[in-house]
Amino acid sequence: MKKTLRFVLILVLILVLFSAWKVFGPSVSVPQDKFLYIKTGETFNGMRDELVSKKIISSSRWFDWISSAMSFKTAKAGKYEIKESMSLFELIRMLRNGTQTPVKLTITKLRLKEDLARKMGQLFEFDSLAAMKFLTNNDSLKTFGLDSNTVMAAVMPDTYSLFWNSDPEKVYEKLFEHWKKYWTDERKKKAEAIQLKPVEVTILASIVDEEVNIKSEKEKISSVYLNRLHKKMNMQSCPTVKFALRDFGLKRIYEKHLQVQSPYNTYINEGLPPGPVCTPQPETIDIVLNAPQTDYLYFVANSDFSGTHIYTSNYADHLKFAKKFAEAQDRQDSIRKGNR
Repeated sequence: MKKTLRFVLILVLILVLFSAWKVFGPSVSVPQDKFLYIKTGETFNGMRDELVSKKIISSSRWFDWISSAMSFKTAKAGKYEIKESMSLFELIRMLRNGTQTPVKLTITKLRLKEDLARKMGQLFEFDSLAAMKFLTNNDSLKTFGLDSNTVMAAVMPDTYSLFWNSDPEKVYEKLFEHWKKYWTDERKKKAEAIQLKPVEVTILASIVDEEVNIKSEKEKISSVYLNRLHKKMNMQSCPTVKFALRDFGLKRIYEKHLQVQSPYNTYINEGLPPGPVCTPQPETIDIVLNAPQTDYLYFVANSDFSGTHIYTSNYADHLKFAKKFAEAQDRQDSIRKGNR
C-alpha cells in the first residue's frame, strides 16, 4: 500500500513538474526576425496558427489550455518581441496584455512626402500608399491647420516612438505634437518679429538648410532671404528650383532650369514657396528666428569652393563675384570632362 502511494505521489510530482515546465519553462522558440506581427482584425485562432506555422510554439495544445486558464480569447494587433528562454506563460501574458515593442521612427532629412510615406510604410502595419493617401488629403490635414503643401513643415528631424499598428493619422499626430511643443511662445514672438508664421519660418529654414551646412553661413543667408522677402523681391533660391524639378543631384543651375513652371520656383514667383523643400534641422529654424540684421540682398558661393559665400547689397558687385564663380565652375567642369 505504501509503495503504491509512493508511486502515485511520485507520478503526481512528475506530472506537476512537467506541467510547470511546459507553462513556465523556456519552451518558446525565437523566429528568424525575432518578432511576431499580429495584424489588425486577426482572430485568436489565426494568431495561434501563426505561432505554430512560424514554429514559435511546437503545438497549440498547451497554448490553448494556458490561454483558457488566463482568460485570453482575443488577439491584439501589434509587434511583439519573442525573447530567448521565453515561457508559454510569458508569451501569453504579453499577447493578452498587448505589451508591444515600440517602433522607432527616425526622421533625418526628407524632401518629399513620398520619402516620408515610404519610410512609414516600411515601419508600420499600413503601406506607403495608405500613408501617401493621408499626406495628400487636405480634408484630413485640415485638423492640423495644414494642407498637402505644408504637411512636411511639421515633420522635424528626431526619433519618435510609436506602435506598429498605429494608423497614418496617429503617426502624423505624434510628429505634429512634437512640432507644436517646439514652437514655444518665445519662438512664436520671434517669428512675429520677422513678420513670418511658424510654418513660413520652417519653409525658409528648409531652403537655408539646402543652401549650406556652415552655421555662420546659414545666419547670413537667412538675413539675405528675409531682406528679399521684406522688400518683395523674388528669393531666387536654387534649392527651390531643384525641388521644382525633383532633381536633387543637380550640381549646377543653368538658365533653362530657371524657367520650370512650378509654384516652388522662386525665380519666377514672389515670396516663399508653398511648402518646405526639406525637413530642416531645429537649429536652422532657430538660426532663421535669430538671423542678424544686415543690408545684404545677394550672395554667391566663393570661387575657392570652400562652402562660404560672398555677400553684397549692390547688384553690380554681386554680378562681378557671380561671374568669377561661374568661371571657376567652368574650369572645374572642364577638368572633369578631361578626366573622363
